Amino acid sequence: MVAVATGTQVEVYNPMGYPPKIEQLGMAPRLDTLEGKTVYLVDARFDDGDILMQQMAAWFHDNMPSVKTVVARKSGIHGEDDPNLWAEIKAKADACILGVGH
Repeated sequence: MVAVATGTQVEVYNPMGYPPKIEQLGMAPRLDTLEGKTVYLVDARFDDGDILMQQMAAWFHDNMPSVKTVVARKSGIHGEDDPNLWAEIKAKADACILGVGH
């Protein structure tokens, strides 16, 4: 409670609330190699993420040509779910790199 100048008291609540309980998931297991694999490079639609993913695709092309890269762009804004893209990645990719811009 906080006292105000008039002598009355006002009950004040903290608007922060309480975070929900979450269950942490472990990281996906690493592949032994990326040679001959398909790697999805996903732009999460955060500032300049598309540029970063294109640069990564170019790096793979120059340095690991046996790796097939697919640059994909998530639908909606970066915080929204994209179940269609996740299903495509699950069906077609060996690995996925989800990236944001600067």
